[in-house]
Amino acid sequence: MPSPIAFVSRMNRTEEDDWLDVLRKAMPDERIMPFRDLTEDERQMAEIAIVANPDPAEISALPGLSWIHSLWAGVERLVLELGATAPPIVRLVDPELARVMAEAVLAWTYYLQRDMPAYHRSQAARRWDPRPYRHPSTMRIGLLGLGALGTAAALRLQQAGFPVQGWSRTRKDLPGLTLHHGEDGLAALLSASDILVCLVPLTAQTRGLLDRQRLSLLPEGASLINFARGAVIVADDVLDALDNRHLDHAVLDVFEREPLEATARFWSHPHVTVLPHISAPTSPTTASGIVAGNIRVWRRNGTLPTTIDMQRGY
Repeated sequence: MPSPIAFVSRMNRTEEDDWLDVLRKAMPDERIMPFRDLTEDERQMAEIAIVANPDPAEISALPGLSWIHSLWAGVERLVLELGATAPPIVRLVDPELARVMAEAVLAWTYYLQRDMPAYHRSQAARRWDPRPYRHPSTMRIGLLGLGALGTAAALRLQQAGFPVQGWSRTRKDLPGLTLHHGEDGLAALLSASDILVCLVPLTAQTRGLLDRQRLSLLPEGASLINFARGAVIVADDVLDALDNRHLDHAVLDVFEREPLEATARFWSHPHVTVLPHISAPTSPTTASGIVAGNIRVWRRNGTLPTTIDMQRGY
């Protein structure tokens, strides 16, 4: 019988049981056990851990781990908390997650292109105030981050008729897209973005990426969509840019502290849309199938999927 697979998370009991149910159905030949139910001998034997924001102390109590499979696409918390001595970490790469994120990016881009924030304010003031229609071809989209999620979003926006430019930390080549990289490329993209969409991973290099100086490079009246991580933006600088109307509107789905504190200014700001981290939820059904497939291959021949680079942070 193969060694048990440890399930290590900070989920509540109901969420954890739901995930265990779908994972066990996807891997009926495996023994997948929550950390709390593993005996000391089983903790020593476990070679694989499936994790969702695990307690580092529990990972340390599994000394025989060969690798860790995350249920999330974002891994910055794992990198920070587990450190360089952690076993190899595989993040979730799920085409369904990319599809859902691209759908969300398109939906909220339409929300801004069709002036929905202004109509919301008009309704609150009981004003009948039609605005001129803006064709997608006239709204330049700048997309920060060209991983699986960013690439899917860029293609979806292009299909809808928006002119899209993309930026990544290092050079990439995606046919049909105008791409930038590095600091000079970032400045060029910002200066040509009517709507800026942020999908970069959170790393030491992207923390605070959108600060006062870089926000000032956006055209006056531009809007921001942040579906990356809260710490990618400097919150006070975004609020200042909204207050002085250099930024027209910000759609924010992620925050440095979640849930967002009730006292945060973002809640009541007239030019901010607050979302509760819902732009691209992980699908347990598709995610469990991907995790199961990766584990089957490893059991069969020892081949690991692509693991994250702890130095880069993703």
